[in-house]
Amino acid sequence: MLNKRIGAAILLAATLTGAFAPVAAARQHDPVQRQLDLLVDRDGVPGALAYDGEVTRTAGVADLESGRPMVDAEGRFRVASNTKAFTAAAVMRLVADGRIRLGDRAGTYVPQLAGHAVTVRQLLKQTSGIPEYTTLVDWSLPPGTPEDHLGLALKKEPAFEPGTDWGYSNTNYLVLGMLIDKVAGVDFRTYIERTILRPLRLDDTYWPAPGELHLRGPHARNYGINPARPEAGRVDMTELPGYEFGASGGLVSTPEDLNAFWDGLFGGRLLPGWALRLMTRDTTDVGGRDVYPAGSRYGYGVASIPLSCGGVYWGHGGDLPGDSVGGGRATAGRGTVTVYTTTWAAEGESLRHLQGAVDAALCADGR
Repeated sequence: MLNKRIGAAILLAATLTGAFAPVAAARQHDPVQRQLDLLVDRDGVPGALAYDGEVTRTAGVADLESGRPMVDAEGRFRVASNTKAFTAAAVMRLVADGRIRLGDRAGTYVPQLAGHAVTVRQLLKQTSGIPEYTTLVDWSLPPGTPEDHLGLALKKEPAFEPGTDWGYSNTNYLVLGMLIDKVAGVDFRTYIERTILRPLRLDDTYWPAPGELHLRGPHARNYGINPARPEAGRVDMTELPGYEFGASGGLVSTPEDLNAFWDGLFGGRLLPGWALRLMTRDTTDVGGRDVYPAGSRYGYGVASIPLSCGGVYWGHGGDLPGDSVGGGRATAGRGTVTVYTTTWAAEGESLRHLQGAVDAALCADGR
């Protein structure tokens, strides 16, 4: 009996090996999957996902404690600075409706900037020179207001004179949120819901409520270095004060919804053609700066990144201590993709592998 059991076990193992071998081989030869596996196996990312509108590929796990599988394209995550593209599109809606002009001084709408030469266009393009506020805030204290945060930035010397250079600053989009409040007569969150989320039916995308720390619905856990306690090493960073990230980084979405946003924006469903052309043609060379590879250009809350197969893709990208997000919509009909990691992956090999997964998905044969 024992020998029969051993023989049966060997036969079963051989059968299973034969069954899984094609799957393993296919996985190994899938260039997108290979990049995701590198993120997990070499870079220590707990979980990674790529969604191209048809196929969801994953690596790693959604929860290090339970080991449950990585979420799919309906899993919620913080889009971080991808939020800026939503905010920029909302500002351009106001421009298209004739309610503001790109050359207007921001101080016309935001009293704290009265007397400053910064324009709406410079805020959108990250060429204002206004310093970064997020590094000046004491996040251990009770939440401050946008006016408080802008006040901190304005106490610092400008990074450069408006319009003379490019410098990534979340403060630019903090101010644009304040501008939308003033011009639209409603909170920027409400205005973006009305003009972007509802028209595109992004039902799984939302703004966290004040004091809300958790993620609603299905989601992976997020891990990273807490800036307030770096000595603790990598910890669970799933719960964050998302409301406080505001117009520069506060939205929560899913891969399906984020892809739908890129398709809606660049497919002309949100803005007239001339407004979209301004967003993508009035650009600055940012290659080699921040996270952008050579040949990248930054427009109005969106950036173009060259593809290895020719052309570019337009998107933004975003990073928090607990996640990184890349992707966008490619030119020449090559499709749309979102790549998401459950920890910060914005430098070195992890950034190369994340951007490599985007490139591989958009350059896949037949796209």
